[in-house]
Amino acid sequence: MLALFRGGPVIWMSTADAERIGVKDNEWIEAYNRNGVVVARAVVTHRMPDGTVYMYHAKDRTVNVPKTEVSGRRGGIHNSLTRLLVKPTHLAGGYAQFTYAFNYYGPTGNQRDEVTVIRRRSQNVEY
Repeated sequence: MLALFRGGPVIWMSTADAERIGVKDNEWIEAYNRNGVVVARAVVTHRMPDGTVYMYHAKDRTVNVPKTEVSGRRGGIHNSLTRLLVKPTHLAGGYAQFTYAFNYYGPTGNQRDEVTVIRRRSQNVEY
């Protein structure tokens, strides 16, 4: 599985955004906001619009995730930057739509878009 792509978390970004922060393809970057921090490799591509980055969810965070320079702790999971928006209508009934999981407490996956700061980090990583 590690050989299928880059062997860990990745964040897709446009070539223009990568140039602005001095990042080349496959270099380590950090994305952080008030909710948390994520360390990932940059996928620099012309297919992403300027000002928008994308991180696929459901990656295994324990594989190839170094410590962050922002917090000094392990580099977060794919949900570290998002916040939970609870839809009260999904709380009715007490059925299986209400789930409990690590870093997640809520009825549905409503957390998606967040404003974050992305910066190039040192390429000498510590695990």
